[in-house]
Amino acid sequence: MRAIIVANWKMNPPTMREARRHFEATKKMAERAPHVSLIIAPPSIYLRELTSTYRGKRISFAAQNVHFESKGGFTGEISPPQVKDAGASYVIVGHSERRYPPAGGGESNEDTRKKVSSALASKLTPILCVGEAERMRGGEHFAVIKEQLRTALADLAPASAVRVIVAYEPAWAIGGEKTISPREMQTVAIFISKTLVDMHGAIGHKVKILYGASIGEENAAAMMEEGRVSGLIVGHVSIDAKRFAALLQSLA
Repeated sequence: MRAIIVANWKMNPPTMREARRHFEATKKMAERAPHVSLIIAPPSIYLRELTSTYRGKRISFAAQNVHFESKGGFTGEISPPQVKDAGASYVIVGHSERRYPPAGGGESNEDTRKKVSSALASKLTPILCVGEAERMRGGEHFAVIKEQLRTALADLAPASAVRVIVAYEPAWAIGGEKTISPREMQTVAIFISKTLVDMHGAIGHKVKILYGASIGEENAAAMMEEGRVSGLIVGHVSIDAKRFAALLQSLA
């Protein structure tokens, strides 16, 4: 099975010219990585131009965020129909940089519930991010993850829930070079699967689980092999062409 790799460019690069240049480099990487299903999540202002010029089948596109309403007076937001029309097939929902300070702090579990349902209604695949703001030694973070999952997927029938991709990304590990161990991720992945099965029955085992937080070329392969995940969300390394190429090659 191909590894799902989500390249989250975040608020990078600063110009469309640089975005095109980096996309061309990433496209060549994708062509050399048949073992990977690559999803690129650029800033939304670049999305339509990148999708409209791409003719291959190796890359899919995602929006980094979406509003739950299809239209209306929501200045600065983008709707699921707009994301779909711009050529994306996926949308990231509930990223920790939107949930928690200092970058976020406003997105609630209830927001993610509405966004997941709205994305599915527009035939987009939600990549639902869950994870705690800080590691809790007593295991309390599992309760945080469980509540995030239960709320976000509360409206869904089993057949719809299986269309959601779940990504675990602990906020305390994002943006650096240190992350949780593959063994710890395996424990979290088992917990997520169990929670999904409790909610939706055996079909919950079919939901794909990703890991995302400080993933680089040195730990990507171990996380895939030992972490019980179907793929990875790659942040700052995905905008460094040399490092991202090394990461994809490490998964071969």
